Amino acid sequence: MFAILKKEIYSFFSTAIGYLVIGIFLITNGLFIWVFKGEFNILDYGFADLSGYYFIAPWIFIFLIPAITMKSFSEEKKQGTLEILLTTPINNWQLVLGKFLGAFTLIILALLPTVLYIYTVYQLGNPVGNIDLGSTFGAYTGLLGIAMIYCAIGIFTSAVSDNQIVAFLLAVLLCFTFYYGFEGLSETTGASIENIGIKAHFKNISKGILDSRDIIYFFSISALFLFFTSLTLTKK
Repeated sequence: MFAILKKEIYSFFSTAIGYLVIGIFLITNGLFIWVFKGEFNILDYGFADLSGYYFIAPWIFIFLIPAITMKSFSEEKKQGTLEILLTTPINNWQLVLGKFLGAFTLIILALLPTVLYIYTVYQLGNPVGNIDLGSTFGAYTGLLGIAMIYCAIGIFTSAVSDNQIVAFLLAVLLCFTFYYGFEGLSETTGASIENIGIKAHFKNISKGILDSRDIIYFFSISALFLFFTSLTLTKK
Protein backbone atom coordinates (compact mmCIF):
# COMPACT_ATOMS: atom_id res chain seq x y z
CA MET A 1 0.00 0.00 0.00
CA PHE A 2 2.77 2.44 0.92
CA ALA A 3 4.52 1.73 -2.37
CA ILE A 4 1.33 2.74 -4.21
CA LEU A 5 0.98 5.83 -1.99
CA LYS A 6 4.56 6.91 -2.74
CA LYS A 7 4.01 6.29 -6.46
CA GLU A 8 0.87 8.44 -6.45
CA ILE A 9 2.50 11.34 -4.61
CA TYR A 10 5.56 11.14 -6.86
CA SER A 11 3.33 11.15 -9.95
CA PHE A 12 1.57 14.29 -8.70
CA PHE A 13 4.76 16.25 -8.06
CA SER A 14 6.90 14.87 -10.89
CA THR A 15 4.51 16.71 -13.20
CA ALA A 16 2.67 20.00 -12.80
CA ILE A 17 -0.50 18.38 -11.40
CA GLY A 18 0.33 18.67 -7.71
CA TYR A 19 1.53 22.26 -7.98
CA LEU A 20 -1.46 23.26 -10.13
CA VAL A 21 -3.95 21.72 -7.69
CA ILE A 22 -2.45 23.52 -4.69
CA GLY A 23 -2.04 26.77 -6.65
CA ILE A 24 -5.58 26.76 -8.08
CA PHE A 25 -7.13 26.01 -4.69
CA LEU A 26 -5.18 28.76 -2.90
CA ILE A 27 -5.60 31.38 -5.63
CA THR A 28 -9.33 30.77 -6.09
CA ASN A 29 -10.04 30.93 -2.36
CA GLY A 30 -7.73 33.92 -1.93
CA LEU A 31 -9.45 35.90 -4.68
CA PHE A 32 -12.92 35.29 -3.26
CA ILE A 33 -12.16 36.06 0.39
CA TRP A 34 -9.56 38.83 0.01
CA VAL A 35 -9.83 40.46 -3.45
CA PHE A 36 -13.25 40.15 -5.12
CA LYS A 37 -15.92 42.44 -3.74
CA GLY A 38 -18.93 40.70 -2.26
CA GLU A 39 -20.35 38.80 0.68
CA PHE A 40 -17.41 36.37 0.81
CA ASN A 41 -14.79 39.12 1.12
CA ILE A 42 -13.64 39.26 4.75
CA LEU A 43 -12.64 42.92 4.54
CA ASP A 44 -16.04 43.90 3.12
CA TYR A 45 -17.92 41.61 5.49
CA GLY A 46 -16.71 43.62 8.48
CA PHE A 47 -16.25 40.64 10.77
CA ALA A 48 -13.11 38.63 11.52
CA ASP A 49 -14.74 35.47 10.29
CA LEU A 50 -13.87 32.70 7.80
CA SER A 51 -17.43 31.62 7.01
CA GLY A 52 -17.00 32.72 3.38
CA TYR A 53 -14.02 30.42 2.97
CA TYR A 54 -15.90 27.51 4.52
CA PHE A 55 -18.74 28.11 2.07
CA ILE A 56 -16.54 28.31 -1.05
CA ALA A 57 -14.02 25.53 -0.34
CA PRO A 58 -16.45 22.55 -0.63
CA TRP A 59 -17.68 23.86 -3.99
CA ILE A 60 -14.13 24.20 -5.29
CA PHE A 61 -13.44 20.65 -4.08
CA ILE A 62 -16.38 19.39 -6.18
CA PHE A 63 -14.38 20.17 -9.33
CA LEU A 64 -10.80 20.03 -8.04
CA ILE A 65 -10.81 16.59 -6.42
CA PRO A 66 -12.42 14.75 -9.38
CA ALA A 67 -9.75 16.38 -11.57
CA ILE A 68 -7.10 14.77 -9.34
CA THR A 69 -8.68 11.34 -9.03
CA MET A 70 -9.97 10.88 -12.58
CA LYS A 71 -6.69 9.34 -13.71
CA SER A 72 -6.24 7.02 -10.72
CA PHE A 73 -7.46 3.85 -12.44
CA SER A 74 -8.53 5.18 -15.84
CA GLU A 75 -4.92 5.96 -16.76
CA GLU A 76 -3.74 2.57 -15.49
CA LYS A 77 -6.31 0.88 -17.74
CA LYS A 78 -5.37 3.05 -20.70
CA GLN A 79 -1.67 2.24 -20.31
CA GLY A 80 -2.36 -1.44 -19.66
CA THR A 81 -0.71 -1.38 -16.22
CA LEU A 82 -3.83 -2.15 -14.18
CA GLU A 83 -3.54 -5.87 -14.95
CA ILE A 84 0.05 -5.80 -13.70
CA LEU A 85 -1.01 -4.08 -10.47
CA LEU A 86 -3.82 -6.58 -9.93
CA THR A 87 -1.38 -9.50 -10.22
CA THR A 88 1.14 -8.11 -7.71
CA PRO A 89 1.27 -9.46 -4.11
CA ILE A 90 -0.84 -6.54 -2.82
CA ASN A 91 -4.58 -7.12 -2.55
CA ASN A 92 -7.32 -4.90 -3.97
CA TRP A 93 -7.90 -3.05 -0.70
CA GLN A 94 -4.23 -2.08 -0.42
CA LEU A 95 -4.27 -0.85 -4.01
CA VAL A 96 -7.44 1.17 -3.47
CA LEU A 97 -6.22 2.65 -0.17
CA GLY A 98 -2.88 3.58 -1.73
CA LYS A 99 -4.63 5.47 -4.53
CA PHE A 100 -7.08 7.08 -2.08
CA LEU A 101 -4.43 8.19 0.41
CA GLY A 102 -2.30 9.63 -2.40
CA ALA A 103 -5.14 11.92 -3.52
CA PHE A 104 -6.15 12.75 0.07
CA THR A 105 -2.55 13.67 0.97
CA LEU A 106 -2.46 16.14 -1.90
CA ILE A 107 -5.64 17.82 -0.61
CA ILE A 108 -4.15 18.04 2.90
CA LEU A 109 -1.10 19.76 1.40
CA ALA A 110 -3.44 22.20 -0.36
CA LEU A 111 -5.27 22.96 2.90
CA LEU A 112 -2.13 23.50 5.02
CA PRO A 113 -1.23 26.98 3.66
CA THR A 114 -4.77 28.18 4.42
CA VAL A 115 -3.86 28.06 8.12
CA LEU A 116 -2.44 31.52 7.36
CA TYR A 117 -6.04 32.66 6.89
CA ILE A 118 -6.70 31.79 10.53
CA TYR A 119 -3.68 33.79 11.68
CA THR A 120 -4.70 36.77 9.52
CA VAL A 121 -8.26 36.78 10.81
CA TYR A 122 -6.90 36.33 14.34
CA GLN A 123 -4.88 39.53 13.89
CA LEU A 124 -7.75 41.42 12.23
CA GLY A 125 -10.10 40.76 15.15
CA ASN A 126 -11.07 43.59 17.48
CA PRO A 127 -9.61 42.95 19.97
CA VAL A 128 -6.81 40.87 18.44
CA GLY A 129 -7.61 37.18 18.84
CA ASN A 130 -11.37 37.66 18.61
CA ILE A 131 -12.00 34.46 16.64
CA ASP A 132 -13.94 31.33 17.51
CA LEU A 133 -11.16 28.74 17.45
CA GLY A 134 -13.58 25.95 18.31
CA SER A 135 -15.71 26.46 15.21
CA THR A 136 -12.56 27.01 13.15
CA PHE A 137 -11.17 23.63 14.22
CA GLY A 138 -14.56 22.04 13.56
CA ALA A 139 -14.79 23.58 10.08
CA TYR A 140 -11.34 22.32 9.12
CA THR A 141 -12.26 18.88 10.41
CA GLY A 142 -15.37 19.06 8.25
CA LEU A 143 -13.34 20.10 5.19
CA LEU A 144 -11.10 17.07 5.68
CA GLY A 145 -14.22 14.90 5.95
CA ILE A 146 -15.59 16.35 2.72
CA ALA A 147 -12.24 15.80 1.00
CA MET A 148 -12.25 12.17 2.17
CA ILE A 149 -15.66 11.49 0.66
CA TYR A 150 -14.88 13.32 -2.59
CA CYS A 151 -11.59 11.40 -2.97
CA ALA A 152 -13.38 8.08 -2.38
CA ILE A 153 -16.05 9.01 -4.95
CA GLY A 154 -13.40 10.08 -7.47
CA ILE A 155 -11.42 6.85 -7.02
CA PHE A 156 -14.62 4.86 -7.54
CA THR A 157 -15.65 6.64 -10.76
CA SER A 158 -12.11 6.24 -12.10
CA ALA A 159 -12.33 2.49 -11.49
CA VAL A 160 -15.74 2.30 -13.17
CA SER A 161 -14.85 4.21 -16.34
CA ASP A 162 -12.00 3.73 -18.81
CA ASN A 163 -12.34 7.35 -19.90
CA GLN A 164 -10.89 10.07 -17.66
CA ILE A 165 -13.38 12.73 -18.79
CA VAL A 166 -16.32 10.44 -18.07
CA ALA A 167 -14.79 9.60 -14.67
CA PHE A 168 -14.41 13.33 -13.95
CA LEU A 169 -17.98 14.22 -14.92
CA LEU A 170 -19.47 11.29 -13.03
CA ALA A 171 -17.46 12.22 -9.93
CA VAL A 172 -18.59 15.85 -10.14
CA LEU A 173 -22.21 14.72 -10.39
CA LEU A 174 -21.93 12.37 -7.39
CA CYS A 175 -20.02 14.91 -5.29
CA PHE A 176 -22.63 17.58 -6.04
CA THR A 177 -25.46 15.16 -5.26
CA PHE A 178 -23.98 14.18 -1.92
CA TYR A 179 -23.05 17.73 -0.95
CA TYR A 180 -26.15 19.67 -1.95
CA GLY A 181 -28.53 17.31 -3.77
CA PHE A 182 -30.21 15.78 -0.74
CA GLU A 183 -30.62 19.16 0.96
CA GLY A 184 -32.11 20.59 -2.24
CA LEU A 185 -34.56 17.69 -2.54
CA SER A 186 -35.48 18.07 1.12
CA GLU A 187 -36.29 21.77 0.60
CA THR A 188 -38.29 21.01 -2.57
CA THR A 189 -40.25 17.97 -1.43
CA GLY A 190 -40.37 18.54 2.32
CA ALA A 191 -38.91 15.09 2.96
CA SER A 192 -36.42 14.86 5.82
CA ILE A 193 -33.51 13.48 3.83
CA GLU A 194 -30.96 16.28 4.28
CA ASN A 195 -28.95 14.19 6.77
CA ILE A 196 -28.12 11.76 3.97
CA GLY A 197 -26.11 14.57 2.37
CA ILE A 198 -22.75 15.99 3.35
CA LYS A 199 -23.79 19.62 3.83
CA ALA A 200 -25.96 19.01 6.89
CA HIS A 201 -23.12 17.23 8.68
CA PHE A 202 -20.61 19.88 7.62
CA LYS A 203 -22.87 22.60 9.04
CA ASN A 204 -23.10 20.74 12.36
CA ILE A 205 -19.38 20.17 12.73
CA SER A 206 -18.58 23.75 11.64
CA LYS A 207 -20.27 24.98 14.81
CA GLY A 208 -17.37 23.53 16.78
CA ILE A 209 -19.31 20.57 18.16
CA LEU A 210 -17.58 17.31 17.20
CA ASP A 211 -20.55 14.97 17.21
CA SER A 212 -19.59 11.32 16.76
CA ARG A 213 -22.51 10.90 14.32
CA ASP A 214 -20.94 13.42 11.94
CA ILE A 215 -17.49 11.82 12.18
CA ILE A 216 -18.98 8.37 11.61
CA TYR A 217 -20.89 9.71 8.59
CA PHE A 218 -17.74 10.99 6.86
CA PHE A 219 -15.85 7.75 7.45
CA SER A 220 -18.82 5.56 6.52
CA ILE A 221 -19.55 7.20 3.15
CA SER A 222 -15.84 7.18 2.31
CA ALA A 223 -15.54 3.49 3.24
CA LEU A 224 -18.67 2.67 1.22
CA PHE A 225 -17.25 4.10 -2.01
CA LEU A 226 -13.85 2.53 -1.38
CA PHE A 227 -15.66 -0.80 -0.95
CA PHE A 228 -17.46 -0.25 -4.27
CA THR A 229 -14.09 0.48 -5.87
CA SER A 230 -12.57 -2.72 -4.50
CA LEU A 231 -15.63 -4.66 -5.68
CA THR A 232 -15.28 -3.18 -9.17
CA LEU A 233 -11.63 -4.22 -9.35
CA THR A 234 -12.50 -7.71 -8.15
CA LYS A 235 -15.03 -8.08 -10.97
CA LYS A 236 -12.42 -6.96 -13.47
